[in-house]
Amino acid sequence: MKTNTKYFGEIEYEEEEILTFPQGIFAFEGERRFLLLPFAGSDRNLLCLQSLEEPSLAFIVLDPFSLDPDYAPTLQPDELKLMGVENSHDLYYYVMCVVRDPVGESTVNMRCPVVINGDTCKGAQVILEDETYQMRHLLSEFGKEETPC
Repeated sequence: MKTNTKYFGEIEYEEEEILTFPQGIFAFEGERRFLLLPFAGSDRNLLCLQSLEEPSLAFIVLDPFSLDPDYAPTLQPDELKLMGVENSHDLYYYVMCVVRDPVGESTVNMRCPVVINGDTCKGAQVILEDETYQMRHLLSEFGKEETPC
């Protein structure tokens, strides 16, 4: 199949690459089908969460563990059930990035990660109860002023 994307132009993808978000993404609840596309040279740490319904809608996401190896998101039992897992460690996590100039002023939302069950290709955005994580962490807090976000 083919689709147009915000950052990569027209691409081909397979049905099994589609991530389904039954509840959508916060503020975009109607968007439920996405592709997770890595940016070249990022070692899969910098990716694009591309909507399949709206080509102009794409979120820049980062692997939070590349920013903070001690990141320890814990989902609530109802969220684990929604994701079809028993343990938070059974999921993939990504944090959304708001890109600013200069890059060090860009922010990442460590409080509301996007979680993905790699076995079912089901995704959700959750709000962590751990108040250690905020919705606007500067990239510069992580020493990532040079991240091509």
